[in-house]
Amino acid sequence: MKAKMIPLFLLTVLFTFGSCTKDFLEKSPPIGVTEENFYKTEADAIAAVNAAYAALQFELSPGGHFRWFWGDIMSDDSEKGGSGDNDVNELLQLETFQGPANTDLLEAEWGANFQGIYRANVVLEKVPAIEMNGNLKARILAEAKFIRAWFFYNLVTVFGGVPLVDHTLAASEYNMPRASATEVWDLIETDLTEAARDLPLRSEYEPIDIGRITKGAAQALLVKTYLWRQNWVAAQQTAEEIINSGEYVLAADYATIFTLEGENGPESVFEIQYMNASGGNWGKNNANEGTFTNVFQRARGQFEGYGFNIPTQDLVDEFFDGGEEDPRLEATVFREGEPMGDRGVFTKEATGQPFDYYPKKNFNNKSEEAPFGDPNPNGGTNDRVIRYADVLLMHAEAAWHNGAEEAARGSLNEVRLRVGVPVINASGDALLQAIYRERRLELSMEGHRFFDLVRTGRAVAELGPLGFQQGIHEVFPIPESQIQATNGALTQNNGY
Repeated sequence: MKAKMIPLFLLTVLFTFGSCTKDFLEKSPPIGVTEENFYKTEADAIAAVNAAYAALQFELSPGGHFRWFWGDIMSDDSEKGGSGDNDVNELLQLETFQGPANTDLLEAEWGANFQGIYRANVVLEKVPAIEMNGNLKARILAEAKFIRAWFFYNLVTVFGGVPLVDHTLAASEYNMPRASATEVWDLIETDLTEAARDLPLRSEYEPIDIGRITKGAAQALLVKTYLWRQNWVAAQQTAEEIINSGEYVLAADYATIFTLEGENGPESVFEIQYMNASGGNWGKNNANEGTFTNVFQRARGQFEGYGFNIPTQDLVDEFFDGGEEDPRLEATVFREGEPMGDRGVFTKEATGQPFDYYPKKNFNNKSEEAPFGDPNPNGGTNDRVIRYADVLLMHAEAAWHNGAEEAARGSLNEVRLRVGVPVINASGDALLQAIYRERRLELSMEGHRFFDLVRTGRAVAELGPLGFQQGIHEVFPIPESQIQATNGALTQNNGY
């Protein structure tokens, strides 16, 4: 039997240099490298885990599968946008909870996550036998466990129970049935617990490694996991470990978080790295290191974007309390008459579309576009997946459920004081509702809202007018192509 050749992605190395500067190091594949002779050295182990990191960047595989598709557009925070109903009509169907099971949007989400799981599994199976520095080996294995947990987290929150692929599959295992959601959550919890034990603190990484997975990132995703499982005690305790670590503080100026200079800033807990100078292209972007989010969310017309993920009036209204405007609104949406960076002033005539608002957090200036090649697949804006403010608000929520209202108010008000809005002195259910509202304001247009509504049991109340039905739309349909490919071993979600 011929030996399989190692794909190019196993030899592509992604690092981050400095607090907000990204660079790219590409190694050409040596002639004759095969699976049999590749996983032998420390450099091979690093290359393998970097390939797993690369999967975090996937956005077109080949259909789009952005976090904001599911977290924002499927919620009451935004609507599809684009040039009209027929522009990615399947996304419109999904946001009105009428989506078909045979759309490439679902297929892309499913496939990209399992590709990432496969790459993490390769690391976890191949690296242990390599003779190398023990501390580095432990870190690499912990990074792979986090990455595997992250992709399973995406799958279980979007689809519910999925095949529990915790190893590289033999051909005889390809028709694997779905595990229960509980079993998937169990694996996520185990992986994150073990990863947190061996990962360095953020401050323990060298500057060249800024952007790699840290102990705090594993703990923060573990807190999210505990909240989904309503393990309030563990959630509060783990959040307090992050808080007490001293590794993170809130950025002094909220608006700076989402700028190029704000990348990997003081409250960055988990941030997917993108850069504008890797020469990526359209298509199945297994080698891209730039994001498509910039062009997809930027306004049309003279702003040269596609105009997706349009903030709703309902979201904008939420930023007004007693007539006073919350200052975070200005950092969240563009309003008519406002300059869109260096691209011109936002008017409906300039966009050619009827929308009153556009998202701001993923906006990039013309001056920040790729220095060569097509700028559209080479956006440089990092994805701020978990911020310290998110950790504080998760702590507040868990503490409330544990009866620790003073601790809950403390974390809630720390987030509010950063932007100069009045503190909350409420108790009981009013305090919990204030925490929920604060999550919407603080984290809006960052891919959280739909999942927060589902997780807290509020989805039918908030999304019912959009078509959400309890007991069905908490998850999306399993891609029909996967059911067919497994000869029916995979079963469809209820109601689809």
